[in-house]
Amino acid sequence: MKHLIIVESPAKAKTIKNFLDKNYEVIASKGHVRDLSKFALGIKIDETGFTPNYVVDKDHKELVKQIIELSKKASTTYIATDEDREGEAIGYHVACLIGGKLESYPRIVFHEITQNAILNALKTPRQIDMSKVNAQQARRFLDRIVGFKLSSLISSKITKGLSAGRVQSAALKLVIDKEREIKAFKPLTYFTLDAYFESHLEAQLISYKGNKLKAQELIDGKKAQEIKNELEKESYTISSIIKKSKKSPTPPPFMTSTLQQSASSLLGFSPTKTMSIAQKLYEGVATPQGVMGVITYMRTDSLNIAKEALEEARNKILKDYGKDYLPPKAKVYSSKNKNAQEAHEAIRPTSIVLEPNALKDYLKPEELKLYTLIYKRFLASQMQDALFESQSVVVACEKGEFKASGRKLLFDGYYKILGNDDKDKLLPNLKENDPIKLEKLESNAHVTEPPVRYSEASLIKVLESLGIGRPSTYAPTISLLQNRDYIKVEKKQISALESAFKVMEILEKHFEEIVDSKFSASLEEELDNIAQNKADYQQVLKDFYYPFMDKIEAGKKNIISQKVHEKTGQSCPKCGGELVKKNSRYGEFIACNNYPKCKYVRQTESANDGAKQELCEKCGGEMVQKFSRNGAFLACNNYPECKNTKSLKNTPNANEIIEGVKCPECGGDIALKRSRKGSFYGCNNYPKCRFLSNHKPINKRCEKCHYLMSERIYRKKKAHECIQCKERVFLEEDDG
Repeated sequence: MKHLIIVESPAKAKTIKNFLDKNYEVIASKGHVRDLSKFALGIKIDETGFTPNYVVDKDHKELVKQIIELSKKASTTYIATDEDREGEAIGYHVACLIGGKLESYPRIVFHEITQNAILNALKTPRQIDMSKVNAQQARRFLDRIVGFKLSSLISSKITKGLSAGRVQSAALKLVIDKEREIKAFKPLTYFTLDAYFESHLEAQLISYKGNKLKAQELIDGKKAQEIKNELEKESYTISSIIKKSKKSPTPPPFMTSTLQQSASSLLGFSPTKTMSIAQKLYEGVATPQGVMGVITYMRTDSLNIAKEALEEARNKILKDYGKDYLPPKAKVYSSKNKNAQEAHEAIRPTSIVLEPNALKDYLKPEELKLYTLIYKRFLASQMQDALFESQSVVVACEKGEFKASGRKLLFDGYYKILGNDDKDKLLPNLKENDPIKLEKLESNAHVTEPPVRYSEASLIKVLESLGIGRPSTYAPTISLLQNRDYIKVEKKQISALESAFKVMEILEKHFEEIVDSKFSASLEEELDNIAQNKADYQQVLKDFYYPFMDKIEAGKKNIISQKVHEKTGQSCPKCGGELVKKNSRYGEFIACNNYPKCKYVRQTESANDGAKQELCEKCGGEMVQKFSRNGAFLACNNYPECKNTKSLKNTPNANEIIEGVKCPECGGDIALKRSRKGSFYGCNNYPKCRFLSNHKPINKRCEKCHYLMSERIYRKKKAHECIQCKERVFLEEDDG
């Protein structure tokens, strides 16, 4: 009888199958085989504790049946899901569905998908770690309780479609606080005195009449001019010259958060895109050595490196760069996160032999870019530090001192691989006590800049530093906030939308612990303690649940509903009823109070500020600005009798031809069309050409071929997919 190995993804299953003989069958669970019910809380809560109601969704029923049948025929069934809490829980659920004792299912783990890693894992199986499973269940229960109970309360008090969550709300608070900083910012004008001496020496005033000047201290323009007039008359000498050697330490190899940050700043990849590409590189791609995983597991907060990998890297450095670039000992890094899963490894190439150039004909361009980033960072982490000489020169007169700073690269070290964008700022050769001529002195005004909004990379860095969430949740959290219309990301900057402020106002007042980063971090620590068998997961849930539910009940009574309709004093032009002001997640609007009998609706005047005022070309009615999930658009105010709409912000109308986009099948024009089932892109030569996309159109272009993207559900995961080349980017979602 064959041995059965159960993994998570089909791509991983296919890669592993290539490494094993005919005695092994490999099948993928395709993620979670069962989960809490989608249509209820899914958790029974009583004096005995928290009991989940797990169900197998319809998309997994046939697959589960197949896994059970294969397991019955197999001599041994190995659980080989990912080595993290989520993977441990998936393995546990698979084993429970198959039946029998958990101990009868050997659990194998590996950090890379190579033949040696798989064969070694089969030799050293362990049992399913119930501490890790309980930590995952506790996280799942917490997210479901917060998401289910709190989202329901917020929707009832503000408007439908709003939500809150344990991780997403703490992350949203950071974005909101940054917006408040920007709004409260008041620019400050300050002055600097910049001197230009002979020999091209540029320096700035650091002290005047024995008093050191602090940064941005000089705010009086007249005073700055007076100082300038006095110092222009002085004679100057070189007061001091200081030179120091300074090392620039090698950066550690990547873990999840730093990979996402670097890929964002250096490659322009979103965190979701980075993780999607990394997943492919981990699960298996074509190489000169066959299909295999080319990087280690990409969801990790550890900086550990296997001894074999360290030796490979050191041998490579010695061979290619020489002994000057090789430290005496291998460099060992440790994560700043005290609860990092140190049994894992950092993200590294599985084989140092597979140089990026060797894979350029095998990987897609974006895959090659990310692999190159990982490869170079890992190799650089084992090289010698870079060495600089810092220089500072103080030029003085009787009434003031000016300082000039510079630096010179003495030894490039790891820059040999990563490169160095900073150019040397060399100072001229000078001698102490020598006179020097002042050629020009300027008083320059500067204005302080407001705080910069978070980028996806910088937000992830802050989430990590505060202990909010874990490596697997950073990208899904940002995607979830976008999908909930709480934030928008434009030109790499994250800004909060109106609905986010309304939700945050309630959360800060009535559920301060949910948005408190310290509380969120402490919960993560509790989950880590459960995973390490240092805490009981049922007790952790009880300690959170009952105080939280007391606040939910208090909120139902004390939170003032924002659904109270404000009277406008106007009559409905359709039925004569009273018009009232209402709120939706997209902003304010005016509607007839006789809804649903009368469906008259229009935007408020404030909502139409800045909108293009024009008349409907179909009926002569007024075109007003409205909002949908996809943003603002113009619509005829005589709706529903007239359904004419026009786009704003380059959003296409129904039947509007998309400029510059041709049908990949016949070369005709592509247009946005609508049916009873929703919007779709289709060829304008229909019915001669029947090219169409049945998935939801979005205002994005494919980064690979620049064609139109659509939103679809693929294997229960939301994704953006190119209509032409089928390039797919998954949008992972956080619970709650």
